[in-house]
Amino acid sequence: MDQPPRDALTAEQQEVWFAWMRVALRMTYEMNRQLQADSPLSLPDYHVLNALADSPGERLQVGALAARIGWERSRLSHHLQRMSGRGLVARTASGSDRRATDATLTDAGRSALLAATPDHARLVRTLFFDGLDPALLAPLRTALEQVHAQLLAEGTLPSPGAPQHRLAGLGDGD
Repeated sequence: MDQPPRDALTAEQQEVWFAWMRVALRMTYEMNRQLQADSPLSLPDYHVLNALADSPGERLQVGALAARIGWERSRLSHHLQRMSGRGLVARTASGSDRRATDATLTDAGRSALLAATPDHARLVRTLFFDGLDPALLAPLRTALEQVHAQLLAEGTLPSPGAPQHRLAGLGDGD
């Protein structure tokens, strides 16, 4: 019997990959729709604000922020310009590298993020966690962390540095 080429996915890998794609694409759509309906934020805005809120001094160099959220620098620069015009972030010269620019969370950005977070968390719980057997949480987290480690090792974006932590208001212990 002929073996599939080394780079081909097995039937099981294909099924897992398509399941992941269905979930990722649909969740992205639903989260963006909910944020835009219930707040002045889009999902890309939320990603930027969330990363800044979880960073020391609520600021990051643009390159580090791009790596953290998995965007190209040019996409992030354009998005930061729009967000800055809305008062959600400030762009300032980096304190550690004169050639770099930092993105900083503003008071308005922090307020918008914290106001949007409860409805966002409710949607994530409803669409993602409520249909998931609690016994699968730990193995799912392990699997996702392994995939993320492989992305960091083999992908083209620089390492984002410190991992994302919880954002105040996202969990019930806050």
